[in-house]
Amino acid sequence: MSIFQALLLALFGWMSSIYSPVLMGGLGGWYTLGRPLVSGMVIGIILGDVQTGIIMGAAIQMLYIGLVTPGGAMPADVNFASWIGIPLAMVGGAGTEFALALAVPLSTLGVFAVYGLCAINLFFVHKQDAYIEKGEFDKAARIPIVGQITNIVLRFFPILIINYFGADLVTQLVNIMPLWLTDILQIFANMLPLVGFMLLMRTLVKKDLDLIYFVLGFILVSVANIGMIPIVIAALVIAYLKYQMSEKEA
Repeated sequence: MSIFQALLLALFGWMSSIYSPVLMGGLGGWYTLGRPLVSGMVIGIILGDVQTGIIMGAAIQMLYIGLVTPGGAMPADVNFASWIGIPLAMVGGAGTEFALALAVPLSTLGVFAVYGLCAINLFFVHKQDAYIEKGEFDKAARIPIVGQITNIVLRFFPILIINYFGADLVTQLVNIMPLWLTDILQIFANMLPLVGFMLLMRTLVKKDLDLIYFVLGFILVSVANIGMIPIVIAALVIAYLKYQMSEKEA
């Protein structure tokens, strides 16, 4: 990986972090570019292999498909999982299972970065309050810019350093990995997306009866071999009819 590629990865990684304001706040950043599926495409463009980037991004997206971050709570961080895990796996010539294996510890590292950012920037928040009380509004208005320096230090530089200096290490690690270890990683990689879907279903399924819709969709895909677009259209029709029935009951 060249230094230019590592710089681009770090730049986009910082812009897509949860507290980066540059892409319309969280709308274009954390909730769009920060999604592993979108991140994987951009990473693929930077590294010259869009297809592999999207495939790895989709795998990580399934793992964290049920991820929500309400009120600043951060159960997992997909930023490091995407912008470090996917490039290292691609440069090392590893498969999707290696990207997923890297995603879990990197996600935990990203959570530490987020809470570290919040803890450090508390100082700047109190500083801003003090400026406001003194009537120094120009200084108070510059505090969010100063606070963003912390985000650059904890987000931009780790992505840059790990991707640039860790790429060769990962390549060597992949080359010396025995076949049995690769098979074990593949087994766990196949299980991890199920965790993501179960977390999502815990949020969506309010009653046991709601599982019927999941079973119906599974049968249509696995047994009837129907494409996803017709199934989504059918799901929208069912959702609309159910909404109409609930409105009449109300």
